[in-house]
Amino acid sequence: MSYDPHIGPSSSASVATEQATILAPGLGDWLELARPRQWVKNLFVLTPLLFSGRATEPQWVLKAIAAFAVFCVAASTVYAVNDVLDRIADQAHPTKRERPVASGRISAPQALTFAVILAVLAVISAAFVRPAFAMVIGAYFGLNVTYSAYLKRVVIVEAFVIASFFLLRLIGGSIAVSVTPSVWLLLCGGLLALYLGFAKRRHELVVMGEGSAAHRSVLQDYSTPFLDQISVVLLSVTVIAYIMYTLTSQTAAQTGTEVLTYSTVFVLYGVFRYLYLVHEKGRGSPTETLLTDRALLIDIALWMLFCAWVIYS
Repeated sequence: MSYDPHIGPSSSASVATEQATILAPGLGDWLELARPRQWVKNLFVLTPLLFSGRATEPQWVLKAIAAFAVFCVAASTVYAVNDVLDRIADQAHPTKRERPVASGRISAPQALTFAVILAVLAVISAAFVRPAFAMVIGAYFGLNVTYSAYLKRVVIVEAFVIASFFLLRLIGGSIAVSVTPSVWLLLCGGLLALYLGFAKRRHELVVMGEGSAAHRSVLQDYSTPFLDQISVVLLSVTVIAYIMYTLTSQTAAQTGTEVLTYSTVFVLYGVFRYLYLVHEKGRGSPTETLLTDRALLIDIALWMLFCAWVIYS
């Protein structure tokens, strides 16, 4: 190895060191590639269990937990593939450039191999939960491929596709516990996911500024005022859909009372709190906001406890 007393070891040695790092990523790198913090989104899978009235029956609780775990594996599959596809764009982002693939700590072939293993594991495990649930996982993978290949560059449509991922979680959770999801529950989940998606786009516009299009090409078709208008519409429709669910769904009918409607106060506080954090505190990532804002966590916990009390008492 050659050595220059002024600049240290030669560049070839540096390259060799970088290659060694890529060839031997640590456990922390693999965990970061799997993004376990993002698994909080998969709590949507457990929602049908809560509102079906079956959360006190062990067999259905186990099925729901298994479905949640399968979706976590499936989501990590998608994150690994997306990190490979978006590694160039991620390098232009102030925080995403530190991701394992974008930073070079895990090579693209290694990440894709990791994704294939997870995908096979997810499909096989889903079939054990219920064969129909495996079809939902397959649809989740297929839609993600379509999104990554084309739809993510189509303005507005890309946000609807992201919302559909959450609908698949609700549908998958319903299949796992053998119930038919209420149309109002699907509307609430889809509309909420749509709102969160547009809020995230607003955050990216604010953070990235003029360089936002280099990170995500579709951002050049959005503007902050436009996304603010969409937020107002979506919040209004989401709250109305939730009220209708608490009044007209089969779950509401089984309680024999309208008390479930009072849980709307928690929903209102939650969406207003998130709106406040986006506009006044500069936050935008739903996952990071949920995991770091104590008031929002308390509100969600109170909402779940109140709904459980009404449904199971």
